[in-house]
Amino acid sequence: RRRRARALPCPVPAAARRALGAHDLIAISNDIIALAPNAELEIDIEGFEAAAKTALRGSEKSAFEHAADLYGGRLLPDDIFVEWLDAPRAQIQQRYSDLLRAGGLWQRLIALDPAEEQAQCALMQMALDAGNRVEAIRQFNQLRDNLHAEIGVGPSAATIALYEKALALSGAETVNPSERIRTSLAWGLVHLQSGEFDKASEIARQTRDLALGADLPREVGEASALLGLASMMQARWPQLFRSEFIEWVRAKPAFVQHVFDGHLCLSEFCLCSAKGHAEVAGLAEELLAVAEQAESNAGRGLACLLLGEAALFSGELDRAEQFLTEAERLLLAADAVAGRVLAIERLAEIALERGQKWRASRLIQRGLSDAERSWLSPHLIMRMQALAVRAASTPKMVAEEILAGDRLLTPGACQPCSMALRTASAIALAEAGELEQVDRRLNDAERIAGMWQGGPWAAALWEARGVQRRAQDKEVRALAAFEEAAGRYEELGRPRDQARCLARMGSHG
Repeated sequence: RRRRARALPCPVPAAARRALGAHDLIAISNDIIALAPNAELEIDIEGFEAAAKTALRGSEKSAFEHAADLYGGRLLPDDIFVEWLDAPRAQIQQRYSDLLRAGGLWQRLIALDPAEEQAQCALMQMALDAGNRVEAIRQFNQLRDNLHAEIGVGPSAATIALYEKALALSGAETVNPSERIRTSLAWGLVHLQSGEFDKASEIARQTRDLALGADLPREVGEASALLGLASMMQARWPQLFRSEFIEWVRAKPAFVQHVFDGHLCLSEFCLCSAKGHAEVAGLAEELLAVAEQAESNAGRGLACLLLGEAALFSGELDRAEQFLTEAERLLLAADAVAGRVLAIERLAEIALERGQKWRASRLIQRGLSDAERSWLSPHLIMRMQALAVRAASTPKMVAEEILAGDRLLTPGACQPCSMALRTASAIALAEAGELEQVDRRLNDAERIAGMWQGGPWAAALWEARGVQRRAQDKEVRALAAFEEAAGRYEELGRPRDQARCLARMGSHG
């Protein structure tokens, strides 16, 4: 590396020496900085590539294992959004994946990608061949849990068939209800993904009845989510949710919070639709009256949550805080964990709107702690991490929170729930001048935002693009982006978001 200004100190040698822990590896001669000029260096990637090629040319198990041992993990994992690394990183990871498949190193392949279905099926088959029913079932449940990070995704028909074979090994009398229910839920997801929405709904209702009878609250929630997804695909979710709410609040109060868990992601999805929070607020007003009549804490808590969110989006912070504080109290009393975490998330947003980062940080930590108790934890934690990026008070803390968020953005992560994290990280990086990472993040966010026709995420993307263009000294394009974002927020009835974008237009210089 050539030093452009001899008079200015170069930070590279000092940083490299700190990282390497050996000062004699860095040499400076005239204007050239060299790494170990008199040493013979061993490069881990080259060693892995050579061993992998040797293993793939043969069939020796030990050669595959030796090559796999040389793999050092993802290339520069702390810089996953630096575009020039995409090609070499993908090439090395693909070589490692090919090596594991060819060598039948299935456990390592699952460690690389927990949702890798081929590897899970291979291990299930190996367990069945050995007569180990318990291990085959464990592998299926592990795959199922990993796929559930994205709502509406489940194992394939072939994998479910293997699971059913495992259940049949010991006879029908030894199969417990939860195993039958998981099979039914998995088949329901297969029908959902095939576009057979009525069949998926039928299975969801039957499975939920079984889960109720077996006292399995998580499965009640998962069946409710399946039912909600099928109705969403048919543009009937608001009607379904209304009827579900009234039925469960009045007739089946013991499980009402678990049914609501299944609908929470869908209600959040609807809040971000083009019609948005005004429609959901009208529904919530009606549901609050029903819940109060039934004296249901869970029902009142959910209705207050929705009303608080609608008020927040409408810019009425005091009213939103009242509803959300009451929602948190009621949902705590009902032990409705997911709903309570969402209430805490929105309260943290209000704190950030008021410039109270210290209060937001305390709420975020509380929400993250509670989120771990919910089967919806991958979704809830992702959403909380977006706020953690916004609440970070120093450049170092911002960088740490962005890195923590990047680690959540795995291939199977819930895409809608990642939107706030992606845009918050992109804005923070652009404002810090770290532009090489921004475009890739916003391109990913733009792809996901296409799931909505209109809605606030399109506006959020325009706002983030404006911050990016300003950091690139493209002020005319930045102003156009902020103006577009402000107009879209105005159409959605989000005055505070609109005002923020208008303020950005006047803040340059």
